[in-house]
Amino acid sequence: MSNKVRLGIIGLGQQGGMYAKFITDGLVPNMEIGALCDHDAGKKDRFAAEYPGVPFYDDYIAMLESGDVDAVVTCVPHFLHPEMGIETLKRNIHALVEKPAGVYTKQVKELNEFAASKPELSFAIMFNQRNNPLYQRLKEIVDNGEIGRIRRSNWIITNWWRPQGYYNSSEWRATWGGEGGGVLVNQAPHQLDLWQWICGVPKSVYSKVAFGFRRDIAVEDEVTAVVDYGDGVTGVFVTATHDLTGTDRFEILGDQGKIVVENSKTATVTRLKKPERELSEGMDMGDVMKLFTGQLNPEDYYTTEVIEFESAWGAQHSGVLENFAANILDGTPLLAPGSDGINGVRLANAIHLSAWTGKEVGLDFDEDEFLAELNKRISEEGKFPERV
Repeated sequence: MSNKVRLGIIGLGQQGGMYAKFITDGLVPNMEIGALCDHDAGKKDRFAAEYPGVPFYDDYIAMLESGDVDAVVTCVPHFLHPEMGIETLKRNIHALVEKPAGVYTKQVKELNEFAASKPELSFAIMFNQRNNPLYQRLKEIVDNGEIGRIRRSNWIITNWWRPQGYYNSSEWRATWGGEGGGVLVNQAPHQLDLWQWICGVPKSVYSKVAFGFRRDIAVEDEVTAVVDYGDGVTGVFVTATHDLTGTDRFEILGDQGKIVVENSKTATVTRLKKPERELSEGMDMGDVMKLFTGQLNPEDYYTTEVIEFESAWGAQHSGVLENFAANILDGTPLLAPGSDGINGVRLANAIHLSAWTGKEVGLDFDEDEFLAELNKRISEEGKFPERV
C-alpha cells in the first residue's frame, strides 16, 4: 500500500458525496478515492464528471472484488451496515461503517464478532462527535475524576427539527422496515454514543416514547428516557424532531463538581474545593444564606472554568476519515472503534422495548423479544421484509 488509503464510498447520497468532496479538497491527506458505488446507475455520469478517472460501480460486491479499494465507508440505510461491513472484512478490506452500526443488536453482534476474527483489519464507525475537541476534553475531565463520581446526567437534544417534507422525501425514511426507527436511529445516535462514552453504560431504562406524535410517520418523533446506572445514579435523555427552535443542553453532576454544555459548543465546568457531602456537613443555614446573598466568597467553595473550541465545518468527519486511514497505515489508535457501535444501538433498542412493553428494561434485554416486536411493526407496515 502507498502512503494513501484508497477508499471506496458505498452510497452516493448526501454523506457519501460529502466524503468524496472532503477527500478531493485535500481535507484527508492520507486518503484518496479508489472507487465510487451506488445502486442507482444513473449517478454514474454525474460523478464521472465530478471525479474523472474514478471507477464507478452499481454493485458493491463487484467494487470490493475489483482490487480498486483498500477500505470502504458504508453510506447506506442503517439495516445494511452490518451486512456490508461483514462482506467488506470477509474480503480483507478495512471497514468504516456509518452510524448507527445497525438497527438491532443481534445483527451488530454478528458484525462485531466477525470483525474480531479479523484483528489485522481496521474496523471503525463514523462517530464524528468523538473528534469534537470539546467532548474529548470533557471526557478527560470526567475520567480524571475532576468532578468526582457522577451522580446524575441529563441531555436535552431537541434541535433535530425536520418538516413533513423531509419524511416524505424517501419511501424508506421514518419506517420500521426501511429505517428501523425515527429520531433514535437517525438523528440522535451521536448523543447516545457520547453520553455513554463519557458517563458510562447504564443498567436499565424506562421510557415514554411518542410515535407519529407531531409528524405523519410510524416511528418515534419524541423520546423521554430515564436510565439507571445503579448505586442511585440516574440519567435522563430527551430528544425530538418537532421543536423548531430546539435545545441542546448536556449536564453532568458529580459529587465534586458539575459540567454544563450548551449547544455542543460551550462547557462550564465547576470544580468544588471539597466533595459536596463534606461541604454540607461543615455548613449550617446561616452559611447558606450568606453564600446565596453574596456575603461569602464563592471561590472559597468552587472554581468555574468556561471551555470553548472553534471547530471548522467538516473537520470532525474528515478527522475520523484521516484517523481511520492512519490506523490502517501505521496503527494509530482509532478514535471510534467499530465495536463501540453496539452501545448506542443497544440503548436505542432498550428505549424502544420499554416504550412498547410499558416496563423498565435492562440493557441485557432479550434480543429475540426485541426483534419480534420490531418485526411485528414491520409486518403491519406491509412495505418491507421482516428481519432475522
